[in-house]
Amino acid sequence: MFYRLLKYVILGPLLRLVFRPRIEGLEHVPDAGAAIVAGNHLSFSDHFLMPAILKRRITFLAKAEYFTGPGVKGRLTAAFFRSAGQIPVDRSGKEAGQAAIREGLGVLSKGQLLGIYPEGTRSHDGRLYKGKVGVAAMALKGRVPVIPCAMIGTFEAQPPGQVIPNLHRVTIRFGEPLDFSRYAGMEHEKAVLRAVTDEIMYAILGLSGQEYVDRYAADVKAAEAEQAKEKAREKARRFPRMPLS
Repeated sequence: MFYRLLKYVILGPLLRLVFRPRIEGLEHVPDAGAAIVAGNHLSFSDHFLMPAILKRRITFLAKAEYFTGPGVKGRLTAAFFRSAGQIPVDRSGKEAGQAAIREGLGVLSKGQLLGIYPEGTRSHDGRLYKGKVGVAAMALKGRVPVIPCAMIGTFEAQPPGQVIPNLHRVTIRFGEPLDFSRYAGMEHEKAVLRAVTDEIMYAILGLSGQEYVDRYAADVKAAEAEQAKEKAREKARRFPRMPLS
């Protein structure tokens, strides 16, 4: 009930006013039956825009941090994500990937739409990064099609770290469903999972037109953060603070 209230009365109309989304290829999303919608991830707004424009309900695997934030803001964010039917996934530890796959397969087993961002995190610079193989594992184990999706313009509308979005028109573009039935029974082969994931990412790239980086986004973020720390340390060594007299 609250989900429909958010979508049709509260959040949906507001999102359409702010972002004026242009929808392309919506006919590729099936009217019934299980399927995975795999998209690029450029902005916090992505979580809300796609559910707002789809006719069917879609469940996303959301990072657990959205459900455990401190203070009033944290509680409100957690309440919103739970009300929208999103599933928290702990991304830390060795079992994180398997836990996400189990949760995703649970959604698909009910004949529902599952939303996932194969990059695993938001792009910090607008580029498309290497996909993680969890999406391939779910597609093969669940024996469901994958609909590639490109969010275009959401990075400019609400870049990382910006709370209030800009008034900026976005495009949400869906591609033709990808059928991986030719790989039936091969979901435990690493080479197959990598090939399927790369095919999905290539389809997203064709829809979005982004620059592609053949590295995981999290690794690039970590490397850039370490470089920034090293520059700060080097600056401190070259220009040490003078003691106050």
